[in-house]
Amino acid sequence: MSGLKLSNRAVTFLAATAVVAATAGVASASTAPAFEPGRAARASAPSGALTSSLKGWGRMDYPDAGHDIQVTVDAHATFKGVGWAEPDKSWGTFRIYHRMPAAEGEPEKVNWGDFKVDCLTSGGPTATVTGRIVRTGGNVGGWDDYLKRHVRMGISFYVGDGKGSGPSRIGLSGGTEKGEPLLTKCMAPAADSKVIKGGYDLTDKIPAR
Repeated sequence: MSGLKLSNRAVTFLAATAVVAATAGVASASTAPAFEPGRAARASAPSGALTSSLKGWGRMDYPDAGHDIQVTVDAHATFKGVGWAEPDKSWGTFRIYHRMPAAEGEPEKVNWGDFKVDCLTSGGPTATVTGRIVRTGGNVGGWDDYLKRHVRMGISFYVGDGKGSGPSRIGLSGGTEKGEPLLTKCMAPAADSKVIKGGYDLTDKIPAR
């Protein structure tokens, strides 16, 4: 199956894509808790080690009617101090889930993957998360090859924080195909797709306890 190619890349979902899990055994997207759209907690001038986190579930806007793409995330990171853009340590999980409606006499198709977080970066109301795929599911086996190759994917987030901030948004990198270089840690495309249901809670670099 070709990978998810959003944000100025051709998208062909032959098998589908998406939602993310906070733990390896989190509930599926249909039972995932709906977080209220984003609060972004930020420290003014902290010193010493810092920590960031991103949690929540959201349904993403998609141009083809009937497609259901969801992202669930529970990601955490620590930073050595102010001015450190890349984390000292990252952990957590996310899930990407995609359901494609039935068409031409065929049943609906569902594809999802669970990822182990290897990087969370944050700044103000924005964050990026990357991770390698560790489990797949659905009825089409669309990401089984990604699982064999331990493909990394990335997601960007813009967490809207109240009146005038605009809607929260997500950007998905998709997976790299055979022969293509692995996505670099901490990298993700622009968050260009609106979150139409659910939301995320972003805590940006506060003093570590």
